[in-house]
Amino acid sequence: MKPTRRHLMQWTAGLGALSLLPQSHAADKAPSPKRILVLGGTGFLGPAIVEVARARGHVLTLFNRGKTRPGLFPDVEKRQGDRDPLKGEGLKSLETGEWDAVIDDSGYYPRMVGASAQLLAPRVKQYIYISSISAYKEPVPVGGDEDSPLAVLADPAVETMGKNYENYGGLKAACEAAVAKALPGRSTIVRPGYIVGPDDPTGRFTYWPVRFDKGGEIAVPGAPTDPLQLIDVRDLATWLVHLVENGTMGQFNAVGPAEPMSWGRVIAACQKSAGTPGTVTWVPGEFMAKQEDLDMPIWAPYLGDSKGFHTWRTTRAVKAGLKFRPVEQTVADTLAWYKTQLKEEKGRVKLAFSAEQEATLLQRWKQAKG
Repeated sequence: MKPTRRHLMQWTAGLGALSLLPQSHAADKAPSPKRILVLGGTGFLGPAIVEVARARGHVLTLFNRGKTRPGLFPDVEKRQGDRDPLKGEGLKSLETGEWDAVIDDSGYYPRMVGASAQLLAPRVKQYIYISSISAYKEPVPVGGDEDSPLAVLADPAVETMGKNYENYGGLKAACEAAVAKALPGRSTIVRPGYIVGPDDPTGRFTYWPVRFDKGGEIAVPGAPTDPLQLIDVRDLATWLVHLVENGTMGQFNAVGPAEPMSWGRVIAACQKSAGTPGTVTWVPGEFMAKQEDLDMPIWAPYLGDSKGFHTWRTTRAVKAGLKFRPVEQTVADTLAWYKTQLKEEKGRVKLAFSAEQEATLLQRWKQAKG
């Protein structure tokens, strides 16, 4: 089970209530309000950014197609269009207006990202592009930093992710280059890993607290000492707004926490939040790496080409103000959010590993042990 580009594919859909921030944020106003344009704003990361920015007193404009949760934020200015300038009205609605910063969390193809960056360059001071740690060349190094080699597309003109999302990382790296070219010295490249927490529609991280809450025998891959990196969507959103307020430029890995975190700590947090006691069966990484048809979410084998997958350095981002809440809080909040969703909403949050897959894995492991 080798991690591939698709494991870190950033989704732009989101679900559920948006009460993501503590009430204390509402009174924490920024000293100088900024005008912020968000390209997206109604998926998963986007709403969290809007929540933080509004609580800080900033003025928001959202640009999107108006298809994902169009009823969100009725009091925020909206511009409708398409990231592809060749589709419909394209970027026409962005031909007027000035902003202190644009946060682009919905760009996947360099032609389209380059078009928005070039159009906005004369009228924005800072362009923040949300990339991904998948932008780095594989295999990733252990303890890599922002200067590690980036992925390169075999076909620079490709505009598909590929069957196994093999183009995802190269496309993200090419988008980064398009932004830097359009706004030399005025771009901020942010490379998150797994973005998790309340409102997450992907079912990847959410699988773990929900699975532990069900009890029974729980298959857990690897070892408790394996490293794991992720970032709570609320922490990422807060930091992105902080970057705008401080006009911070550069390239940053947005993975957490600040100090190395073990997979065992995450599992312990899931056990603590669970309402029903369960038993853990650890399935060694060497065995899991051979189960090509059974992808357990978030975790990656701490061996071979994937050994560096959860070991990125965050020094630069931490110095730039990135802070992390305890993973125990993220686990508890994610489970609580999942439980409060309406049945029809919860059904749309498809957990990333099924009961049938777990049963198959447990059976295989027990057979392998004899």
